[in-house]
Amino acid sequence: MEYLAHILAMAGVYVILTVSLNLVVGYAGLPAMGHSAFFCVGAYASSLLALNAGISPWLGILAAAVIAAVCGWVVSLSAVRLAGDILALATFAFAVVTHSIARNWIDLTRGPMGLPGIPPFRFFGLPLDTAWAFLPLVGAVCCLTFFLSKRLVESPFGRVLQGIREDEIMTASLGKDVPRYKRTVFVVGALLAGMAGTLYAHYITYIDPSSFTPMESFTILLMVVFGGMGSLTGSLAGAVLLVFLPELLRFMGLPSAVAAPLRQMTYGVLLVALMLVRPQGLLGKFKWR
Repeated sequence: MEYLAHILAMAGVYVILTVSLNLVVGYAGLPAMGHSAFFCVGAYASSLLALNAGISPWLGILAAAVIAAVCGWVVSLSAVRLAGDILALATFAFAVVTHSIARNWIDLTRGPMGLPGIPPFRFFGLPLDTAWAFLPLVGAVCCLTFFLSKRLVESPFGRVLQGIREDEIMTASLGKDVPRYKRTVFVVGALLAGMAGTLYAHYITYIDPSSFTPMESFTILLMVVFGGMGSLTGSLAGAVLLVFLPELLRFMGLPSAVAAPLRQMTYGVLLVALMLVRPQGLLGKFKWR
């Protein structure tokens, strides 16, 4: 049962990541490919604050969210000037740079050695150091993320985002400050991803750069596309399904050298099959373009 709780906790982390990326990719139509960078920034920021300054994870999650949001704002400066494949490459390059910093800035991040002994969250003095103890916390953050994102996309702000996706020039002609909306949605997406990174770091209690490779951005994007772009419920379904389905391979008794590539093949087969049958994803409104 502890194993089931662990998978649910990891699914919760990916739900937050998927919902946050869907705001950028699904609703605003911006092809961002570097979401793992904000995940990484949030994890390392809160971990370093806890280990080096003794700051509580409860304050660390706020600090990490702000730092990730600042990074999102920096990336958004290119988002207002670039579009299409060029924007995708620029955001992916940011993920590559972030991973390189985490791997090579030994004095700060310890590089490939990672950061061990990250303290867990505590609730009234009780450590949330088991999967079942941590699960209510990640569940609460998931619900908060989903609720706030739903209010956002159903507000006039969300309708402008969808207008930018459908016809940016027409939206601008209606007097909307399109660059400001793009910057804002990038910041919101980065902030939520930073919170997910904090939850992950203080749950696992050990992080290293291998958890935040640029390829992780493709995994998160796959969850968005699989569940459905422009659908928060689809993000929830995509994250949960693509966390649980590969775990079934563990019960087949395959060696790790085979199971890891097979997991990636499973992702690919599922995506190709879905694109043939339902290009907009399970519950999505829009197609990837």
